[in-house]
Amino acid sequence: MQDSEKIQDRLVADRKVRAVAQAGSHGTEEAWTGSQPTFVAFERGLLSPLTEMRLGVKVQRYPFEKLEAWRDWETAREEAPIALLATSRVVYDPTGNFGRIQRTLWNLNAERLAAHREDLLNQAAARLDAARRAYTGPGHGAQEQLLALAEARQVAVSLLYPALLTHIHRWPEFEIRLPHAWHVSAGLRFPKAVYHLDGLYGFGGEAEARRVLLATRGLGLVEQEKRARAAFQSGYYDGAVRYLRDETARTHRADLERWTYLSSARRDKLGVLMGVTLSPLGPAALALTGEVLADAREGR
Repeated sequence: MQDSEKIQDRLVADRKVRAVAQAGSHGTEEAWTGSQPTFVAFERGLLSPLTEMRLGVKVQRYPFEKLEAWRDWETAREEAPIALLATSRVVYDPTGNFGRIQRTLWNLNAERLAAHREDLLNQAAARLDAARRAYTGPGHGAQEQLLALAEARQVAVSLLYPALLTHIHRWPEFEIRLPHAWHVSAGLRFPKAVYHLDGLYGFGGEAEARRVLLATRGLGLVEQEKRARAAFQSGYYDGAVRYLRDETARTHRADLERWTYLSSARRDKLGVLMGVTLSPLGPAALALTGEVLADAREGR
C-alpha cells in the first residue's frame, strides 16, 4: 500500500476527523511524476488550520467547526481556501457538509461571482498601492526594486489569477505547474492577461529553467530544487522557474532587504533566481501587475 493510501486510511479511521478529501492532481488522469499527494481534513479539537508533511504526503487540517460554517457562502468567501475546497475529491464525509460546501461553490450565480471578483480586485489594488508607497520614489534602491517585483508577482498569482478565472467560473490551480495551468484555463479567453503574467516572471523556456536550477546551489534550497527538477524533467520549464522565483523571494527576503551588503557571488545567484535581467523591476513590475488587474476587471 502506498504511503498516501495509508495516511488516507488513518485519517478516515481517526474519530476526531469528520471529513477527508484528496486535493491536487495526484491520483487523477492529470497526475505527473511531481504530483504531491495532498489531503484536506476537518478535525475536532483543532483551534486553527495546520499543515503537515508526512512521508512526502501533505495534510491540510482545519477545525471541525469550519465544516459547518463554510456552508455559508459569505463566511466561506471571507476565510475559506475556496479553490482548494471546490476542486478536492471527497473520500469521507459522514455529515455531508463537505459535499454541501462544494455544491455551493460549484453553483455560484453570476452576482456572487462578480462580488467575489470585486473583493479580490480591491485587495490587489490595496496591496499595489501599499507597495508603491513602500518601494518606489526618491531614495529607493536595488533592494526596493526587487521587493516590489516579489510583491507584484504575489498579488498577480494569489489575487488576480483567481479573479480572472471567476469570469468563466473556474478555480485556480496552485501546483508547481501553475503557469501551464493558467495557459490552459485562461490563455484562449484572456490572452492579454496571460501574456502579462508571463512577462512578470520572465519565463525563458528550457534554457532559463536550467540557469535557475543551477543557481540554487549553496542557497539552502535543497527541497525546492528537488521539486523544481522533477518539473523540469517532465517538461514544465516555466513551472519550475515560477516556483523557484517565488520560493527565493519567500525564503531569502532578508537577503533582498539587504541586497547592497551581499557578496557579488550571492547577488549573482539570487539575481538569476529572481530573474532580474528578464523581468520588470520596481515601478515597472507594479505597473505590469496593474495591467493584469485591469484585464481581470474587464475580463480580457
